Amino acid sequence: MVQLLKASLSLLLAGGMLFPAGRVEKGVTIEGIAVGGQKYDVAERVVREKIKSELAPLTVHTPEGDVNFSLEFQDNLHELVRRAKKGESLNAEVRREWATMESDIAELCEKNAKTARNAAVGFSAKGFSYQTETAGLYCDYAKALALAEEGLKSGEFTLPVREYAPEVTERILRERTRLLAKYTTYFDAGNTARAGNIALAASRIAGTVLGAGEEFSFNGTVGARTKANGFGEASVILDGKFVPGVGGGVCQASTTLMNAAIRAGLTVTESRPHSLSVGYVPPSLDAMVSSSSDLRFRNPYPFPVYLNARTQGGSVTFYVYGKQDGKKYETESRVLYRIAPPPAVEVDDAPCKGKEGLVSESYLLVYDESGKLLSRKLFRRDRYAPLQERKKKEPVSVLPETDRQP
Repeated sequence: MVQLLKASLSLLLAGGMLFPAGRVEKGVTIEGIAVGGQKYDVAERVVREKIKSELAPLTVHTPEGDVNFSLEFQDNLHELVRRAKKGESLNAEVRREWATMESDIAELCEKNAKTARNAAVGFSAKGFSYQTETAGLYCDYAKALALAEEGLKSGEFTLPVREYAPEVTERILRERTRLLAKYTTYFDAGNTARAGNIALAASRIAGTVLGAGEEFSFNGTVGARTKANGFGEASVILDGKFVPGVGGGVCQASTTLMNAAIRAGLTVTESRPHSLSVGYVPPSLDAMVSSSSDLRFRNPYPFPVYLNARTQGGSVTFYVYGKQDGKKYETESRVLYRIAPPPAVEVDDAPCKGKEGLVSESYLLVYDESGKLLSRKLFRRDRYAPLQERKKKEPVSVLPETDRQP
């Protein structure tokens, strides 16, 4: 028995010399480094340092540019150095570890995501200006996590973002700001006071934006017709007569605006006729305004409408812009009968021409895109008074004394 134990011990000692405990087999290379005969821990450290120096950072491609992450890694060197066989050339299995992956991806998504910016429209008496839209970027966080897991193997991945359009684009705004209607009337540009009043009233209205469902007030927009408010003295109609008054001509501005509004499909909620008919618009389509009478209309559309005006030479034009509804709006004026003026009278003060009175009606007509009449509704029925002619009395001639009869 003793001899058997000695023989076994001798065999173990011999084996220890052939296979040194805790060392890599001779002739072994790992990742191109000769580690044969080195202690296991030394071989691990040397190869791991090389892997670390050569391992590129994880690169994430983003719209803002590439972002690099220097990550820790795990390897199988502990097993590899111990099971390597004499003369083998091996490569380690390396796996990156991203402990803060979820928070880092969330931060990247937040940095690269962009909120879409709607287009904007500006409006003034000078017209429209547009600010174009900016597309937004959406980052898919869940997909980014999945790609990151794959990227740990390849060393890179692209942050998944996609572009999305804003709700309101410049094209949409231009569709909402098309010309709906315009209307022009004419006046004597030589009557500077009256022409000035028309131009001033038009300028107060130019640049007005009427929101969805909002009602427009002529008096509220133009203001009182007083000298303090910039208006001059010109002829006005008062109680069936033409008399001097501050703000004469403003009613032509209100009338022109109303006819543009009607043709744009706006809903007239208040309008009144003059006591005498006027020559710049058909009967029952005028709009007399005063301190006690207003022109009002409402925007029936779900989008804003825009009012502008231009006065040049002897004309005033009002424009209405908005989103077209595919319909065409027109007016119709009918004289039911005429009223003869009373006989002319001679006066000592200012003369004036006579004018017949009228009883008239106006209608609102709506057509579809093909020109088919959809509706014809009574707008107003009015009575305009006749105006008596006033002639200047002829001076009475006085005969000389010698020409008188005895």
